[in-house]
Amino acid sequence: MDLDLLDSFLAEHDQPAFRAKQVWEWAARGARSYAEMTNLPEALRADLQDGVPFSSLALEREAHSRDGTEKALFATADGRPIETVLMRYRDGRRSICVSSQSGCPLTCTFCATGTMKFGRNLTTSEILDQVLHFRRKEDVNHLVFMGMGEPLLNLDAVLGACERLPDTGVHPSSTTISTVGWIPGIERLTELDGPTIRLALSLHAPDDALRSELMPVNDRYPLADVLEACRAWSEQRRRKVYVEYLMLAGVNDRYEQAVQLAELMTPKNTFKVNLIPYNPTDSEFDGSSREAIEVFRSALEQRGVPATVRLTRGQDIDAACGQLAART
Repeated sequence: MDLDLLDSFLAEHDQPAFRAKQVWEWAARGARSYAEMTNLPEALRADLQDGVPFSSLALEREAHSRDGTEKALFATADGRPIETVLMRYRDGRRSICVSSQSGCPLTCTFCATGTMKFGRNLTTSEILDQVLHFRRKEDVNHLVFMGMGEPLLNLDAVLGACERLPDTGVHPSSTTISTVGWIPGIERLTELDGPTIRLALSLHAPDDALRSELMPVNDRYPLADVLEACRAWSEQRRRKVYVEYLMLAGVNDRYEQAVQLAELMTPKNTFKVNLIPYNPTDSEFDGSSREAIEVFRSALEQRGVPATVRLTRGQDIDAACGQLAART
C-alpha cells in the first residue's frame, strides 16, 4: 500500500502513530485485506478500506510457467506497466524478482526491457507491493532487484524497500541488487552502514569495445573503473560480487574470451561468475550451445574463478532473465 498515504490518512483521522506499524505488520505477514487486521478498531478498518487502497498497484494479468514460475503484470496508479516474477525452487527457495523502474533508460541491446519506453522510477511502496502480492500467496525468502530498470538509478526507493523486506521474510543476506555498473550507486552502497545486501554486476563482455556495443552505459563507466568500484565494495563489505555473464553465440562465448574474463576477475576471492543461458527476445542474438557454455565455464574454473550456470526459469511465459517487457 502507499505507506505515505497511510501515514497522512491516519494523522488526519487523529489515530496514534503505532497504527501505521500495526497495518504494515499485518500486510508484511500476508494479510489480504484490512478486515483481517483484528487489532485495529472496526471503524478504522472500514475507513482505511475507503481511504487507502490496499495496494498501490493494480494487477493486470498473471502468467504461470510449467516450472512453477509466476509472472504478474501490474499498472501503477498513473498507468505505468511493471512486471514481477516469483521463482519456486525444489530446495524451498521462493525468490521474487522485482522491478525498480517502469522500463529502463539504459537500453542494453540484448534486453527486452530496454526496448520499452522508459516511464519513471518506482516508489518504495510500489516496490514493496510487488513483494506483498506474492507474500499473500505463500512465504517468500529471497529477493533480487533484477526486474525492469537499473536499481542504482533509484537507490533511495530501493534502500527504503530493503529496510522493510525482513518483515516480509526476506533477510538482507538473501537480497541482491543487480547493476549494469552505475558507479555512483556502487560507491554509495560501499559507504552504507548496516546489513550487507548482495551485489551483482551485469558484465556480459571481457573488453570495453564489445561491452560498449552490448551496453551503451560502458561508454560512461568503462570496464576497469566498474570493476575497481566492485573490488572496493567487496573489500569494505567482505562479500563476493556476483558477475552476470549472458552467453551469446558467436559474440562473447569464445574460449579466448573466457581467458580474458578470468584475467579480469582479480583477486580471485572477490568475484563469482554466473553464466546465463540466453533467453529469446526480439533481439538479433542467439544463445550459446550447452557445449560452448561448459567450455567457457571450465576455462574460468581452471583459472581459479568460481563459475556456475544459472538455471533458467519461466522462459515459456517470457519471465526469464532479460525477457520482461510488459508485452500484451
